[in-house]
This record gives sequence, structure tokens and C-alpha cells, in this order.
Amino acid sequence: MFKTVAAIATPAAVGGVSVIRISGEGAIPAAERVFRASSGRPLSGMKGYTAAYGQIYSGGQLLDDGIVTIFRAPKSYTGEDVAEISCHGGLLVTKKVLRAVLESGASLAEPGEFTRRAFLNGKMTLTQAEAVAELIGAGSEQGLRAARSAMNGALYQRISGITGRLLKVSSHLAAYIDYPEEDVEAVTSESLLMECEGCLDELSALLAAFDRGKVIREGVETVIVGRPNVGKSTLMNLLSGCQKSIVTDIPGTTRDVVEELVNLGDVTLRLADTAGIRQTENPVEQLGVSMALERLETAGVILAVFDLSEPMRKEDEQLIGRLEGLPVIVVLNKNDLPLKFDITYVREKFPHCVKISAAENQGVEALNKEIVSLLSLADLSSASAILQNERQRDCAFRAKELLKEVCDTVQAGYTLDAVDAALESALSALMELSGERVSDAVIDEVFSHFCVGK
Repeated sequence: MFKTVAAIATPAAVGGVSVIRISGEGAIPAAERVFRASSGRPLSGMKGYTAAYGQIYSGGQLLDDGIVTIFRAPKSYTGEDVAEISCHGGLLVTKKVLRAVLESGASLAEPGEFTRRAFLNGKMTLTQAEAVAELIGAGSEQGLRAARSAMNGALYQRISGITGRLLKVSSHLAAYIDYPEEDVEAVTSESLLMECEGCLDELSALLAAFDRGKVIREGVETVIVGRPNVGKSTLMNLLSGCQKSIVTDIPGTTRDVVEELVNLGDVTLRLADTAGIRQTENPVEQLGVSMALERLETAGVILAVFDLSEPMRKEDEQLIGRLEGLPVIVVLNKNDLPLKFDITYVREKFPHCVKISAAENQGVEALNKEIVSLLSLADLSSASAILQNERQRDCAFRAKELLKEVCDTVQAGYTLDAVDAALESALSALMELSGERVSDAVIDEVFSHFCVGK
């Protein structure tokens, strides 16, 4: 039996309402010690999914008025008795209410403890629990949909399907090995290979989509480059929705790297505005140009900005030469002005081009579509099963390698005992992924990344 725990379940900031969540066998008695319902009715007599208005006390001193909502086990988030105290959202009053609850017998919850209890009490799978953290941290529409899909069990069902196929093979193999005198259908190399290679293909598809899924979840390193005064900082400000970079007609205004996390709808950009790339005698500006060029080597997306209202310059040509072979989207800026730039030249070298007017707030939607196309996200459905983190990827990768070993063992003509051992190891990796066979150390690691109160 777990001890009764409590924590603030809302952000540590001033707001209209704060919620203190209490979970465990003593949750309702703990809430009852600090709360007096205006109706006079004790919380212990309330049914689940009901609420009461009243006053919150600490040692006889009135702290606030609020509402307590009761959830009875097992029909609660954690699967235990839960009481949630909603009070006014001031920082001080919220802390005082939490302290009163702790003094009434509850212990302070650890990071992720409520969701951990939900997992341990069978309310959700481990992959669904991990999706809770992804949902909280989602920074884009696709990231949000992917997290919701995982919470609905898409990944668990996909892994369970693979596991089920392999368990069927393993049980047939074990029966054939252990009971040779019984009338058990013979295990053939062909049937073993067919099932294992089918599962191998499914795991390979999941792993192949991992990096693109990571872009959906975490965003992509994106750098804005171009010669001075083509509109890089204006584009940065447009995408950021605020004045992040200084915009002037003076070349070389941006000398440092200005960074911002930008949600562009389908994808999150870890956006960096850099110094204009040109030859300069200014040592500070030279350093900024060097930093801009270094960013080209690590960026997942490069937004190369050119000025449509001016003929192509030497700096433009030099930049184009540096960009060949890199993940580039050519941003043809100042589309609201008369055309003087050679568009055909850059389009021949880079398939992803978009016309915009950063100053007139035009072209963001078209830019979003080009980024999705460049990153091959259009064919990655956020509603499908996606590996969400490195732990899951590692489990899937180990299972894949072990299934390769199974196939190699079968093809090499080794005994069925050797095949069965390799198959058991692959199953263990898959069950670790889903949480069906997982150590306490792995569980501790998963929930250590959660915030307190969730």
C-alpha cells in the first residue's frame, strides 16, 4: 500500500485557481482535516465525482475558501482515493494550503508520482504514462496530436501486436522442444523466418520514423542566413511574433546569434538569427559571421534569405556555393517590391523555395509547408504509433537486433534451443518498451523527468 501524498498540480505562478492534489488511502481524511464544507457534510460521506464548497483551515486559522472534488478508487487518475482542493491562485495561499495538507498527514509527492501510481495501479501502460509528459511539453500541433495518440494507446497496441506474434512463435517452439513425444505441429525454418522477418519489418519502420518523430516532439534546429540587409532579422521577428532582432538599414546590425523557440503550426523551430554573411574588417562582426557559418554544419533546416528587390550579388553567390548539399529552404524576401533577383538560378540548385514579404507579414503559411516538405513530415501521421523517446528507441533497436540474430540462427541451421533463447531476449526488450516486464530502475528513470504534481 502506498503512502498518502500531496502536491500542487497547477503551475507555480499567479492565476485564477490553484489545485492541490492528494492521493492514497488517507487522501480524503487528510482533506477533511483542513476543509469544512459549507453544507456541514463530511467529505468522507461523499461519493466519487462529487464536489463541495467550503473553507480551508490550518490549525484553526482560515486560509481561504475553495472547492474539494472527491474521486473514489479505482475510478480516479491514480486508481486510488483522490481529493483535489481548488483554492484561489495566489502563490502564498497555495503554498499555505499545501503545507496544511502535509501537516494533516500527507507526504510531499515526488516528481511524476501521481502518474507513476496510475501506471503501477494498472490505469495506463508505461508508454501511455510517458505520453503524459510529451503532452505537457508539446510545442506544436503535430506534437500535441502525437502525444494524444500515444496516450490513446497507439504505440502500445503496435508493440503488443508485434509481441503477440512473437509469443505465439515462442510458445509453439517451446511446446515442440519440450514435448517431442506429443502431437505438436513441427516448427519449420520457413515459418519461423516468415514471422520473425515480418516483425523485423515493423520494428524497422518504427525506428525509421524516430528521427522525424523527434522533430515533431522537440523541434528542429533552424538557422536564418544571408548577406546583410536581406531581411533576416525581419523574418526572425515575424516568426517569433515579437521584436527579437534589431532591424535597421545599417548593414551588420546583427552580430551575435539571436535565438527563439517558434511554433510554426506543424513544427517547432529552434530558430537562430545570425550575422549577415559578408567580408568585413570589423573583428566583432567577423566573429558573428564565423558563428553563422558554424551553424550551417549542425542545422536541421537552413532558411537562406535573398532580396528579390536587388540583383544577385557576389555575397549571394558565395553563400549559394556554401549551401549546396545542405537542408536548405530558399526564402525569397521582399516579394512586395519590383523583381530584380534571378529566381531561376536558385531554383535550379534548391528544390525548396518560397516567396515572402517579411515586412508585410506575408508567406508564413507557404514557408511552413516547405519546412514540412523538407523534413518529410507530410507522410508521417501524428495519429500513428511513434517512438517517443530514447528509452523506447533503445528497446526497439535491441529487439530488432535480437530478431536479426534469430533469423541468422535459423538460417545457419543452429538448434531450436538457440533460436528460442534469442527469441526470448527479443521479447524481453519489447516487454521492457511497453512496461510489461520492466525493472524498478527503468521506472525510476522514466518518472524522474516528470514535474511535481503530475
